[in-house]
Formats: sequence, structure tokens, C-alpha cells
Amino acid sequence: MKTFRSLDEVPDGFGPSAVTIGKFDGVHTGHRAVIARLREVAAERGLVSTVITFDRNPLEVLAPEKCPVSLVSIEQKLDLLAGTGVEATLMIAFDRALASLDPEEFVKRILVDRLHAAAVLVGSDFRFGAKGAGNVELLRELGAKYGFAVHLIDDVRPEHGRRVSSTWIRELLAEGDVGHAGELLGHVPTLRGVVVHGAKRGRELGFPTANLSPESEGLIPADGVYAGWLTDAGERYPAAISVGNNPTFEGVPQKQVEAYVLDRELDLYDHHVEIAFVERIRGMVAYSGIEPLIAQIADDVAEARRVLAADAD
Repeated sequence: MKTFRSLDEVPDGFGPSAVTIGKFDGVHTGHRAVIARLREVAAERGLVSTVITFDRNPLEVLAPEKCPVSLVSIEQKLDLLAGTGVEATLMIAFDRALASLDPEEFVKRILVDRLHAAAVLVGSDFRFGAKGAGNVELLRELGAKYGFAVHLIDDVRPEHGRRVSSTWIRELLAEGDVGHAGELLGHVPTLRGVVVHGAKRGRELGFPTANLSPESEGLIPADGVYAGWLTDAGERYPAAISVGNNPTFEGVPQKQVEAYVLDRELDLYDHHVEIAFVERIRGMVAYSGIEPLIAQIADDVAEARRVLAADAD
């Protein structure tokens, strides 16, 4: 996938293209359905399949108090988009200047002059231009003027008529339901970060853990214990993962993520790793002492092993 991080990086003569536009937070199954159709249209017409997305949620600029936490970082999003098979992604900085463009200027400057769009795919609620003044009807009028077709894409609604959305996935992660979130995402919820030194309590208990830096990428699910995978340098290892402040001990930072790699000890300090959440085993509980905690961790590890054996099949 070609990645352009500004309009200036798009080479002269790029295209003609088939384009879709959106935040693509999480690159979930709804997004993937749009991109699959985008690739079909591009193949049918000999166009370059192209995604336009932004370096932040537009609400971060327009209404910061309403802006939710992103499901994935910019780099995670680009990697996920590359995995869809789309040919190019244009990452635009969403700032006040972009937000102030009137709809026709947005279309002419980006879709027409830079990407030479011949087809544009959007959902029925698509809005663009200053104050969201542009809608699908206006986009079709501008398409007739500038020579591109507009294709309307239906929402993906797998259950009870609810549309797949980043909001729904955030709700599931906030409940710890990583399994259902993964179904809607089309991939396992994943964090990225650097392994840092912790209090070494896990080692003292006989279960040494890799502690993820608080500056990790991706949305951390609810406190609890999970079965999942730790990936380091392309190697994937089964793991029992703890999220939370470990209520048995005082003074532990909130939302600490630590992974115990099953059946082997690795030196992961300062390594950039990925931690993927397959299934929640239990919530976070305070124990009356060390022995009950060790017994529970042993049970958690056994349950994680069972879950991951099934997941690996």
C-alpha cells in the first residue's frame, strides 16, 4: 500500500482513482465492507483504490469535549488498512484550515485536483466541508460537475439491526467483551507498546510478567484477566494478561497491562511488543493474601491455556 501523509506527497498524475473517505477508527467489519466494494469498483473500472482518512478524530478539533478515545493509533490504522488490500491511503492532517473548507473546495482540492477521482464511495450519513454542510446529494451534484460517480454503500448490521460502529466496539471493550469486539472489528483487539520494568511482583509470585508502557497504542479493555497472545519480533506466544491496578496490592498504577507468557520466560525489556486480547477470563478481584492470589493465578493460566488451544486451531 502506498501511504501519503499529506496532499503534497501525492504525486502528479496519480490515479484516476476510486476513493472512500472516513475516520476508519479500528478498521472494523463495516469499514472492511466499504473497502471491499471500493476494490471491486476500482478493479471494474481500472482505477486506483484509495482511502482518505485523518490523523485524528475531527472532534478533537471541532468539539474536544465530545471526542472519544481512539480504538487504534495512526500507525495501527495504517497497518490495518494495508491488510485490506487497498492500493493507497492518504492521511490528511485534520486542522482548522481543513475544517473551514467549503464543500466544493474540499471536493475540488482533494478529490479532483490531487486524486483525480472517477468514483467516490460513501455511506448515507456522509458529511463533508465546513460545518458538515455537504451531504450525499451535494456530492452527487459535484460529481456530475467534476466527472466522478458517487456510489452509496449500505451499513453493515450483523445483529438486531444495529450498525457496526467504533462506538459500539468501545462499549464492548469497556465491558471487557473482547471476543464480541473482535467479531465486529474483524481482528483481535490489540495493544502495542514497549515492555518496561515493573514492581516484579509477578516474578515473586512465580509468574513473571511483561509490563506494557503506559504510553501504549490502542484502547485498553476493562480491568480483568484475559487470554491472549504476545507477539515479539514476529514470534507469537500464548499469554495470560492482566489489566488493572491489581487491588491486592497498594500503590499500583491504574490500567496497568502485564502479560505472563505461558510456559517460558523471555527477556522482553525495551522490546516493542503487541498484546492481543482473545477472551476475558474474569474481572479484577482483591484477595485476602498471597496464597489465594497464587492459586487464582494458577487457575487463570490453566483457563488461558484452554482458551488459546481452541483459538490456535
